[in-house]
Amino acid sequence: MSATTTVPASVATTTGTRILLSNVVKDYGLATPAVDGVSLDIEPGEFMTLLGPSGSGKTTTLNLIAGFETLTAGAIAFNGTDVSTLPPHKRNLGMLFQNYALFPHMTVAQNVAYPLRERRLPKAEIARKVADVLKLVQLTGRDDTYPAQLSGGQQQRVALARAIVFGPNALLLDEPLGALDRNLRATLQAEIQRIHREVGTTFVFVTHDQEEAMTLSDRIALFNNGRIEQIGTPEALYRTPETLFTARFLGDSNVFPLTEPAGGKAVWEDSTWAVDPHTISARAAEGGPSALVVRPEDVRIAAGADAVPPNANCVAATVRGLDYLGAYRTAVLSLGRGGVVGRARIDAVETGPLIDRPVVAWWPVERQRVVAV
Repeated sequence: MSATTTVPASVATTTGTRILLSNVVKDYGLATPAVDGVSLDIEPGEFMTLLGPSGSGKTTTLNLIAGFETLTAGAIAFNGTDVSTLPPHKRNLGMLFQNYALFPHMTVAQNVAYPLRERRLPKAEIARKVADVLKLVQLTGRDDTYPAQLSGGQQQRVALARAIVFGPNALLLDEPLGALDRNLRATLQAEIQRIHREVGTTFVFVTHDQEEAMTLSDRIALFNNGRIEQIGTPEALYRTPETLFTARFLGDSNVFPLTEPAGGKAVWEDSTWAVDPHTISARAAEGGPSALVVRPEDVRIAAGADAVPPNANCVAATVRGLDYLGAYRTAVLSLGRGGVVGRARIDAVETGPLIDRPVVAWWPVERQRVVAV
């Protein structure tokens, strides 16, 4: 499979569509709205991922953008034009679903041509656009093949080609890779990234898979209980979470509930730790319950306190298990007198008896984060 493909002129767009959601609400009359006051500014040509657990509001938000659901309150605009009351077929959006939704009685070329025929384009133009987009998704020569004769990954490519062939304002992707195995998902993630980069249109992608979101996105909107918990680049959400929900949803964390940090210190059980003010999230700084979180890759273990580097924070621990992950191992730790379960990364080549061994877990002050609970 070629890593690079020149995007055909008939498929490329010069710019994507700006999608602006302003205080969007969708209320089904239940205890809480499915979408509760969501505001989101998706930049032209951006790859924006709506991430969150089941029931968090991400798919409902995508359906509101598509026009499949009607707004209870708020507004949605494309490039400054209000589309809140437009039906789906007038929003000029491409859609890609998990189930592909291909017509089994149509060939690959006929499936891809369908939205062009619906728009009554001339036959010669349809043929040219279909050929161009099949080249883009690397399915040239499969024009007369039927969906049942294709692999799952190839069917997904056909669905993607059909979704972008007419030059949509944006492409909305609703967990399109959820039914695929891990290796095929990784391959198609790379293809989606490439096509997004080359076509240049706005992509709005829904997933509950944190790794997928981190891999694909320019920015992530993390949903929780119908609201956006935090918006930012994958790195920003991972390294500088505002809340404990964000820290736990994107990756693993060692979590220490704190008394309120004050005077550059934080207290957990019998430990008093230094706190860099730059590592306190804005939400935590507002007051209220907070926790100190440290990613496992930032935690190391030492035989005793005398082996801990100066100016590092540390806590007594016991190694309870080892998870082998190839290039490194993760030590499962019992932390503090309460036995809080934590993790630390160690070199895979490290030897010696570790299980049930008392150690000291330590981390650099600048690698921790104080977040709102």
